[in-house]
Amino acid sequence: MKFISKFFWLFVGVLFIFSGLIKINDPVGTAIKLEEYFDVFSQDIAPFFKSFEPYSLFLSIFLSAAEIVLGVALLVRYQLKAVLWLLLIMIVFFTFLTFYSAYFDKVTDCGCFGDAIKLTPWESFTKDVVLLVMIVVLLFTQQYLQPFMRASSGAIITIIVTALSVAVGWYAYEHLPYIDFRAYKVGNNIPELMKPSEPLRYKYILTKNGQDEEFEEYPMDTTYTFKQMVAINPEAGPKITDFNVWNDEGDHTQEVLTGKKLLIIVHNVAKAETDNIKAINALVKAAEAAGITPLVVTSSSAADFEKFRHEVNLAVPYYFGDGTVLKTIIRSNPGLVLLQDGTVKGKWHHNDTPSIEEVKEALVQNEE
Repeated sequence: MKFISKFFWLFVGVLFIFSGLIKINDPVGTAIKLEEYFDVFSQDIAPFFKSFEPYSLFLSIFLSAAEIVLGVALLVRYQLKAVLWLLLIMIVFFTFLTFYSAYFDKVTDCGCFGDAIKLTPWESFTKDVVLLVMIVVLLFTQQYLQPFMRASSGAIITIIVTALSVAVGWYAYEHLPYIDFRAYKVGNNIPELMKPSEPLRYKYILTKNGQDEEFEEYPMDTTYTFKQMVAINPEAGPKITDFNVWNDEGDHTQEVLTGKKLLIIVHNVAKAETDNIKAINALVKAAEAAGITPLVVTSSSAADFEKFRHEVNLAVPYYFGDGTVLKTIIRSNPGLVLLQDGTVKGKWHHNDTPSIEEVKEALVQNEE
């Protein structure tokens, strides 16, 4: 039991720190996931869950930082009993979320490890059950985890980790994630990722006499009843399946993915920040002079965007895109994305609006 207790202690501590770091790297993405849960719960359980949506960003940073802090506190064995109880409460909460997602098929990706590691709902639930068991075991085997440093030292470490975690999360919100795990990261070619890396292969699951059988070629025997078709190599499928740009005149996706384009992504005009719009307007003029085509892609309606663009003097053509896709492309609202023949050459938060020299440098650097 002593060995098991110490193994669980190390595993749980490291996993909580890893999970928290992945989430706090992208607090906006975690906030979006929380909003999904609040929306589902407001419809299925009680309407008051909708009132939590405005606090999603705060809860994103708070919960991510809490995972890191509790993981570190566990590893240094600071206030061990209290930390284990807090971890138990947290994992019970997470287990409920993942079970609800899996059983009712509501939120297909729990966001447990952000965009870095994708888990199915049932995989997420299984992971949480394993952690729940480990934490319960740790609660009953605390005698094998004696403190190895002064309480004051543990307190100082915990305070420092708390401050750093919150600062890291807030900086990522005010700029962009430190590490971009999404398909639209700098260097990726969007058209290539819209194609499968190799031909998809499927297996067919059919039923006969109450028994399921699998076939790689569809059987000619008509006594079988079709049940399901499953991809054998799903990892070979397109990494991007929903990138589309359009306006009232039709689809403009191919046009956007050709030549040098500076996309100004405005998720939603109602929530768009305008503090740096002057810098964006200056960049637009400089980009046009440099042969780079600026354009806006938004999920807002034409009427709403027309009003917005006149208020901020954003005199560029605008197109429409899916709101979820735009949030996936860049976490900033507005945000800037530089494309050359569909390859992402640069991404900037509106707080870091680049000069035209930086834009040209991004084109040159990524050509080398």
